[in-house]
This record gives sequence, structure tokens and C-alpha cells, in this order.
Amino acid sequence: MSMLFDQIKLLHSQKLHSNVVKVAEMVLKVSEHTTDILTAPHKFRVLAYQGDAHYFLGNYRQAEAAYVTALTFKEAWFSANPPQTPYDGAKDPMPVLDIKYQLHLCLVKLKDNKKALSVLQTVPSKQRKTKINMAIAKLNHQMGNIVHAVTAYNKVLKECPLAIEAAEGLLSLGVKGTEVNAMMLEMVGINGLEWISGWIKAHAYLFQQTEYPAAINTLKQLDDNSPLCNSNRLLVAIGKSYYFYGDRKNALIYLQRAYRLNPLMQDGLCTLAMCLYMEKHNRDLEKLLPTSYTDESSIDSHMWIVLAFVCYSNSNYSKALCLAQKACSVDQKNIEALLLHGMILTSMKKYSDAILQFRKANDIASYLFDPHKGMVDCYIALHKMRNAVTAASNCCKQMNNHPKALTLYASILMKDPMTIGKAKILLERALNVDEYYLPAIYMIAQIFEQEGNFSPAVAVLHKQALDQPTCRLYQMLGDLSVKQNQLEKAFDFYYSALNLDPNNKRVMESLESLGKPCNTSTATSADSTGPVLNGSLLDATFSGVNNAENESTPFNNAVHEEDTFMDSDHEGSGSDISI
Repeated sequence: MSMLFDQIKLLHSQKLHSNVVKVAEMVLKVSEHTTDILTAPHKFRVLAYQGDAHYFLGNYRQAEAAYVTALTFKEAWFSANPPQTPYDGAKDPMPVLDIKYQLHLCLVKLKDNKKALSVLQTVPSKQRKTKINMAIAKLNHQMGNIVHAVTAYNKVLKECPLAIEAAEGLLSLGVKGTEVNAMMLEMVGINGLEWISGWIKAHAYLFQQTEYPAAINTLKQLDDNSPLCNSNRLLVAIGKSYYFYGDRKNALIYLQRAYRLNPLMQDGLCTLAMCLYMEKHNRDLEKLLPTSYTDESSIDSHMWIVLAFVCYSNSNYSKALCLAQKACSVDQKNIEALLLHGMILTSMKKYSDAILQFRKANDIASYLFDPHKGMVDCYIALHKMRNAVTAASNCCKQMNNHPKALTLYASILMKDPMTIGKAKILLERALNVDEYYLPAIYMIAQIFEQEGNFSPAVAVLHKQALDQPTCRLYQMLGDLSVKQNQLEKAFDFYYSALNLDPNNKRVMESLESLGKPCNTSTATSADSTGPVLNGSLLDATFSGVNNAENESTPFNNAVHEEDTFMDSDHEGSGSDISI
């Protein structure tokens, strides 16, 4: 009797999973007719081994069935053979804690989180191991049960003070950084963990969603002055913080550093793909795909998003849509997958469906600008201006009047002569927060121009041209000079614009209309001697490329070297606000 069980146990310990599946199935069948070949505890364990083998082979339904059968068998056996002494879990010949934990893993794989949580909750509180408490915390967190999640995370952190994921979970649920740091205080004194308090402080800022600059500065101090410097995990945290703040260019710098350190990284990979796509680094985007790539079935699920971005950048919308849908089905809270899904649907002019995807992303991450921007664009495309105004107003509220949000709102109000005054006020508020925010600069200059106030329009544009020269700034200055009949100044401004973007068709047409050749070597303006900034210092969220006018994707229309919110006087005018 014992020899048969020992042989099955040996197969299990040697991880011969397919062998365990076949042998266990046949032995269990034989045991139905010959009851003395396995004792009750041995039969229970064989069922558990069968479940483990199926789980490791990826047969989650079969594993679930085996684990449930094991638990049911034990319950029936104990009902028929009640113990003579009080229950002692340590001496239980048929322990169920690990089986329930494994059963919960199967249910998580099968996307049945509610049932997985109910299985774990059947374990008495005093018998729960740390891994069970952690699983309960994460499931409650995902399902929005904040109080239960905080309680479980606290238990984990008290038992394992270095459980950094539990600490981050508490911070994300609103627990103060000082409280979390106090529970991990004994870790700070350990040699090699001096950085832990800085990490907790940074993430406390990060999860407040209004303190991104403070989070970035704290994380960068760790990169500059701690042994954690140049760590993949740290660089990803800095990159994602910049991304949440709307600064894709700096996000890209740190995420690419992280990727060079670990080309197999998963955390931050989707964010890196999003930034590469939006910054038009299509060649670098394609390099994220594995070299052994053959088709989407040969890569991990997180790579589906990367491949979807690659297909989308090549205007293969149907393929990109299929991959984005698969990625969303695997992780329904993946922000990049939801955004990409919405972007693809927008390109396919399925605006109502796109709004649903952007709304899902906004429900998860209302602090991000992109979902708000996507909804506004779709409402405009559907000619639902009242909905667009409401979405832009909500953006301002949820993003704490960030310059991007205020400028987005102003871009909608500018369309109606009755509300252009309010748009001007919003733009002034945006520039009070960030005086170098170019989309707001362009728009307020347009308002001055529409009012006939050319002098303040020229003044605001010229100040920016001195600090951060861009083709668009000089183009607008040239247009204003023409309207004021100052042709020599207009020539100089247009030539300065061509120095920054020699292929800009709009500037070339303006020069030709004035009877001047499009030769940048004849530029005489002192303004043209400044540094040529490829892409300018425009906030990365709205950065574009010179050939963007040829792009067909919905979030990159109406731009030359820099992106615009709304431009009624320049090529590519319309309602598009490139994100």
C-alpha cells in the first residue's frame, strides 16, 4: 500500500507532472474497486498531486476539479470518521491550507476572482499563512474592497516588514506614508536597505496623484545618491512617474535606460511602448519585439500590446485591434491596452466604441490626461460639443487644473465666440502654472490675433522664441508680421522657421506668396541663430514630428514640429489635440 503511494510521491517530487496526471488518474480509478491500495490520507494527497500536476501543465480547469475533489473527499471522510481528539492543524494527515491556496491560484487564472476570494476566506483567520493574507489583500484590492484589503496588507507587513508590494498596496489605498514607514522601520537599519525609506516616501507622493514632481525628485535622489542607482526597478518607477505627470520625453529617457539594463522586463514595458509610439520612434518600438518572434501565439501576453502598437504604427488597424482586445481580456485594468484600444477604434471612426474604452481607462486612472483627451476628440468627431465641454471640464477637476487640462478645456471653448473670453481666462491660468507651455502659448496668441491685438500676440510669441525656438513660433510671428504689413520682419521669421524645419510646406507657401525663394541660407534674422531644437521643448504629451501632417492616427493630426490644440490659421487646423 505504502509503496504505491511512495512511487506517486516520487513522481511529484521529481516534477514529472505529465506522468503524475496519467498514473494518478489510473490509480484513483483502481482504488474505487480495490479500496485497500490507498489509505484515506494517501488518496487525499494523490488527488492533491494530480491537481498540482495539472496546474503546472496549465490545465487550470482540470486542476480546479482535482483540488475540489480532494477537499470534498476530506470533508466526507471526516463526516464519517469524526476525530476523537480536538483538531490539530499541525498534525492533520490531510492539510487543506496549501490546497485551498492552489485552488485560488487556478481560479485567478480562470478569471474568477470572486470565487478565488471566497475559497481563501474559508480558511480560519488564525490559520492563514502570510501568502494567504497577501492573496486576500490583492483580491480585495482589485475588487475595490478597501477596508478588507488594508486589513490584510497590514497583517502581511507586520509578519514580513520587507513585503514592499504590501507597502505599496497600502500607500495606493490612501494609508499615510509615515504609517507604512513605521511598520518597516526596523528594515531601515539593515545594511543594504538604507534606500527603503526614500522608496516609501516617493511612492507616498506618487499615489497622491497630485505630487508627481515630489515623487520624481525623491526617486531621482535615490538614483543619484544611493546604492540603488541605475536599478531597473528604480528607473522604471521614475519613467512611469514622468509618464503619469504627462512628460513622455523624460519618461522615455528613463524607461529606455531600464530596458537596456533588462531587455526582458515586463513592468514598464507597455508604458515604454506607448511612449515610443507617441514620440514616433517606430524603429525602437519594433526592437521591443523578441528576436525569435514568429506570431502572437509565440510571445507572452504583455508583448501583445507591443505588437499591437507596431501594427498600429504601420496602419494595420484590424490586426492591432485584435491584439489590443486580447490584451484587454488578459488584463482588464491595463491602461496602455485600454488607451490603445480606444485609439485604434478612433482611427477606424468607431467613436462611440472608442469612448467606452477611454472611459474605462479614465475610471482606472483619472489622473492621466490621455483618456480625457481621447473622449473629447471622439465627442467632437460625433459633433457632440456639449459632451466634449463636459468631458474637458471633468478633466480639469480630476487633474487638479493641470495646464494640459485647462488648455484642453480652452480649446473647446474657443470654438464658440460667446465663450472665447472664458477660454482666454483658462489659458492665462495655465500659463500662470507653466509659462513655457507651448500649446497654451499658441492658443492665447490666436485669441489676441482674433481680437486684433497684434502687439501682445507678438510679445508672447517672441518671448517664447527666444527661450525655446520652434518652427511653429516663428511661423506664427511671420503670419502676424504680414498682417501688420511688416514684410521684412515676416521674411526673417519665415526663414528662421525654415532653419528649424526645412521641409515645412506651410512656411514655404507663405514665402512664395510674398515672392521670396525658400532658401534658408538667406535668413538674416538674429532670432534664427538660436539652438535648433528637434521637437522643441514642448511638453512631451503634445510632442510631434515634422512629417506628422501625413500621419493617419487620430492623436497625431494637425501638427508640424509641435502639436497644437486648435489652429484656425495654419495648416492642419481643426479640433485635434495631439496627446
